[in-house]
Amino acid sequence: MKHTLRQVFSSGKFVTGFIIFTSIVLLVIFYPLIIPDDPLETIGRGTFFAPGIYVNVYDSVAGAPRYTILVDDAEAKRIANKLGDADRQAIKKWLVGAGVPEGDIDTSDTAALLTLWVNNYDPATRIAGMTNADRNYFIRLDKSVQGLLSDQGITVAAANPETGALEETGVVEPTDYVNVSQVPNVRILPLGTDNFGRDVLTQLVTATMVSLRIGFVAGILATFIGVILGLTAGYLGGFADDLITFFTNLFIVIPSLILLILISFSIGQENRGAFVIAIVIGLTAWPWTARAVRAQVISLRNRDHVNLSRLSGHSLIHIVFRDIFPYIASYVIMALILQISVAILAEANLSILGLGPRTTDVPTLGLMMNWAMIYQAHILGYWWAYLPVIIMIALIAFSLLLMNTGLDHVFNPTLRN
Repeated sequence: MKHTLRQVFSSGKFVTGFIIFTSIVLLVIFYPLIIPDDPLETIGRGTFFAPGIYVNVYDSVAGAPRYTILVDDAEAKRIANKLGDADRQAIKKWLVGAGVPEGDIDTSDTAALLTLWVNNYDPATRIAGMTNADRNYFIRLDKSVQGLLSDQGITVAAANPETGALEETGVVEPTDYVNVSQVPNVRILPLGTDNFGRDVLTQLVTATMVSLRIGFVAGILATFIGVILGLTAGYLGGFADDLITFFTNLFIVIPSLILLILISFSIGQENRGAFVIAIVIGLTAWPWTARAVRAQVISLRNRDHVNLSRLSGHSLIHIVFRDIFPYIASYVIMALILQISVAILAEANLSILGLGPRTTDVPTLGLMMNWAMIYQAHILGYWWAYLPVIIMIALIAFSLLLMNTGLDHVFNPTLRN
């Protein structure tokens, strides 16, 4: 056993895949212990918050100490944040369409550009070729650049409890800064939020854990069924072999995805939990394992040690599991690894089609992809809603493939040589 493990871990491919897969497993185990948040809890009133650190505005204005820091390019950064190159070109396009000579417009001169904009822009003006979406864009742009060049502070006012009139309580100057560590409410969202305003990172970790559970349950079930049927068909032969081979070929001819779609649809949304989906995948993924195990057993059943065990009067179970199974154990392990990978991908396929586990239960990697596609995150450019999911699925499949390839090189004499 020690010699076998030494051989396995001497394979660079297996070790690489093992490290990647183990890292993913450790992440899904320890992350919920450190951050025990509900992955389906809505934390944001809005959709697709970009990744970053979110500081509570109320606390930063009214609660945290303020410091005056003079930064030379602070104003330039403030302007660039509100008025990028694309916005400057859009303003120029509108002004030219409104009749302003193109030679009078300098997009690099912010003050002159905004002066022309303020003096000429009218939301009621219709420019040739401007769509309703363009009109709405220019209205939002006009609101965002209002007072952009002003160096005056922002007045903070509160209503007088007796008169109801607003009274000044303070001024926030452009040079005022707060220390993030002194703001009591700060939320870090490394991957932003999804279409429902939920933390994508927390959701991704939980979804990975659920998908791994589905993969392990489905993979173990499919491998178990395939091994039992393959052993039975390969060793007994005759009618049992013909019957099992007939059903195996029947399942192979019918695409497994079609079976999964039909079965999942017939079960119904309310009854499709993660465990149910795992069972469905496992019950449809066994044929290739059964066929491969049968071929292995046929090559072993007439070996001398098997014939000797048969002549010694050992039972069928003893012969199959003591004299044949140890010789195909390594192949069974490799088949299990592949079945886990196939099951995770099958769940993702089902969920993208809207036939995965019920959405109110737990998230899965496939469900996260489904939500991102429904709300057009890939079209609107909200990469954090779908790209981390794609990377996680790819890492899981890649690590399992590396482990399987490494084992194949260890246990296959032809490849090893």
